[in-house]
Amino acid sequence: QVQLVESGGGLVQPGGSLRLSCVASGSISRISRMSWYRQAPGKEGRELVADIGPSGITKYVESVKDRFTISRDYAKNTVNLHMNSLKPEDTAVYYCYAISVSPSRDYWGKGTLVTVSS
Repeated sequence: QVQLVESGGGLVQPGGSLRLSCVASGSISRISRMSWYRQAPGKEGRELVADIGPSGITKYVESVKDRFTISRDYAKNTVNLHMNSLKPEDTAVYYCYAISVSPSRDYWGKGTLVTVSS
């Protein structure tokens, strides 16, 4: 089992920055890749925002490229999402997601709300 706890959300003005963190606990040695998803208010489904694989290769949705950076700190069992130049359309609940192997399972955090508004 893996538990994921997000933090760092809040209210920020357009153009501002936030850093989200996700701490993993439990069977962390089996985690292969970690990601951040988001769900905007009133919208169905979650959107993959950023992903980091076991080799450190990262992927981003087009709308956040050059503004967001995902990183993983193995020593602290965390995955971070640095968000710069935030826009109102970035407003969403951001969820941490992890995939573990042997056995293959996926896990979600409970989410942290990011609101970008003046």
